[in-house]
Amino acid sequence: MRSEEDRPVAGFPFSAVVGQDQLRLALILCAVHPGIGGVLVRGEKGTAKSTVVRALTALLPAVDDAGTMRPARLVELPVGATEDRVIGSIDLEKVLRDGERAFQPGLLAAAHQGVLYVDEVNLLHDHLVDVLLDAAAMGRVHIERDGISHSHPAKFVLVGTMNPEEGELRPQLLDRFGLAVDVAASRDVDVRMEVVRRRLDYEREPEAFVARYESADEELAAEILTAREKLDSVELSNRELRRIASLCASFDVDGMRADLVLARTATAHAAWRGDTEVTAEDVRVAAELTLPHRRRRDPFDEPGLDQQQLDDALEQADQDAQSQVEDDARDGEPEPPESPEDRGPDEDRGPEDGGPEDGGPDDEGPDDDGPEDPDGPGGGVRATDRPSAPPAGEFKAKLLEVPGVGEGAPGRRSRSMSSRGRVVRSTRERGHGLHLTSTVFAAAESQVARGRTAGRLRLAPADLRGAIREGREGNLIVFVVDASGSMAARDRLSAVTGAVVSLLRDAYQRRDKVAVITVRGREAELVLPPTSSVDIAVRRLQSMRTGGKSPLAEGFLRAREVVLRERLRDPQRRALVVTLTDGRATGGKDALHRARVAAHLLADASVASIVVDCETGLVRLGLAAELARELRGGYVRLAELSAQQVAGVVRAAA
Repeated sequence: MRSEEDRPVAGFPFSAVVGQDQLRLALILCAVHPGIGGVLVRGEKGTAKSTVVRALTALLPAVDDAGTMRPARLVELPVGATEDRVIGSIDLEKVLRDGERAFQPGLLAAAHQGVLYVDEVNLLHDHLVDVLLDAAAMGRVHIERDGISHSHPAKFVLVGTMNPEEGELRPQLLDRFGLAVDVAASRDVDVRMEVVRRRLDYEREPEAFVARYESADEELAAEILTAREKLDSVELSNRELRRIASLCASFDVDGMRADLVLARTATAHAAWRGDTEVTAEDVRVAAELTLPHRRRRDPFDEPGLDQQQLDDALEQADQDAQSQVEDDARDGEPEPPESPEDRGPDEDRGPEDGGPEDGGPDDEGPDDDGPEDPDGPGGGVRATDRPSAPPAGEFKAKLLEVPGVGEGAPGRRSRSMSSRGRVVRSTRERGHGLHLTSTVFAAAESQVARGRTAGRLRLAPADLRGAIREGREGNLIVFVVDASGSMAARDRLSAVTGAVVSLLRDAYQRRDKVAVITVRGREAELVLPPTSSVDIAVRRLQSMRTGGKSPLAEGFLRAREVVLRERLRDPQRRALVVTLTDGRATGGKDALHRARVAAHLLADASVASIVVDCETGLVRLGLAAELARELRGGYVRLAELSAQQVAGVVRAAA
């Protein structure tokens, strides 16, 4: 008999959640129309993200499973799951026992007609996120691997939660989520009190608490089912479809996915309201859930949707729709002939008559002979303690990688041995999963000695072969930025800032941790400790102060300190130090010699590095190149910072 302590605790009721109205609505709309493509929930820890998601499952309609009705499932996908566990794999037991090829379904099959919940989705490997989002969009999973061809339905409500402080999703993956909601703890004291009160009541008497909200949850579940049944009868008029297309065009979103998701969401909202026709209000609600994460063209753009911009776009869309209605009403009517009086004075005049064509008097451009920029080259501007110049141009440092093969956290930068990469060979050790082909071959050599003449394969423990997989890892990128007076000329510092921003953007896309150290005056300052939130690094960079001497030795020593400290926390994550400087060490006595000694110490710590030489002008001292040799790392000039050259010099540093 099960004791009181062993009884499962009932889940927190959906109706008992205080606040988070937008999140609750987004989840309900996805339950009404799973084709929306799921919800991404972004927010700080402790905002009831997981509680609300788990509570949704109880509201979903029962599922017909081979003639038997069962409750919808909540399937949780762990961050460390393998691809085989997610999409399924060969049933090895059946293959080895019966000699038959059989497929063993994965978590996507288990989530069919239920909820697939991925906590910390931003920490999930990118290729697994692609698999999940493809399945959510198509409603089916197709597997072609190891001689097996299999397909099965996988219609589920996909919900991913994440804390932006732990790193962002790439824009390409953000776009694949149908809806996105930002959640935060309420600052209203009464709301916070009620949240705590209900949670304490639930923990004290969970069954009584659940019973208190049972009728409200049942009513919600019935409304979801009714909305599902009404969904196909909801009409989306051309007027509202034009409004949707105009909105997406106004926000300049890429592709057509936003238009489709917005249309599905507006239709689901109309069905949820009990209406049979999509209205402007449905479109507005859908836009607030569909567009915020799609307007971020750059990982460093601020998230969210400006309400004034949305109001203006909706007003313009309404005007466009009204104009189209009027045009349709006039369609077919003959146009009146144009009289000479209707023409403007210049309409029949070409450029030879002084009309408004190229070069005419009405086509004047700005004066090209404006005053010189006093901050330009040779302007003599002193840059002591001033904000950094705005970034100039974009560089393409997309192939920076640490030499060798590591075993760090999954990412997209350097080569690594991992449990999620492609199989490159087999091993007699355990490896990452079973290498089936090598195992069968190893066993085949011993079948005669084991007396097998027919029937199933006879296996022994010595036959087992593990799989060696090679993937990509994320690294720790430590930027050492020389912000001294010699670097502070506006054109040079602007180029340096642009280079660092591009490198940070690349680090964001490749799932790295980053740290930023600035060198100026008498010390090296760690302006950003190692973090996965690289948008913070950009903000710190934009407020960077410049001027003074260049204590490069302190910069290298500080970088070494940061790397060694991080090795204690995360021994598998390899580091790459990227130094942007002209090499003119001036901070303290015998500054250049101390900088070379410090560079040598950093190299002795087995830290990969690259020096980006920012020296300009006709006379060059070549000091940055000397530091690169002491670091035993790569070297490239700022103007030559391209993907191919950076990759080449970094690999050469192995």
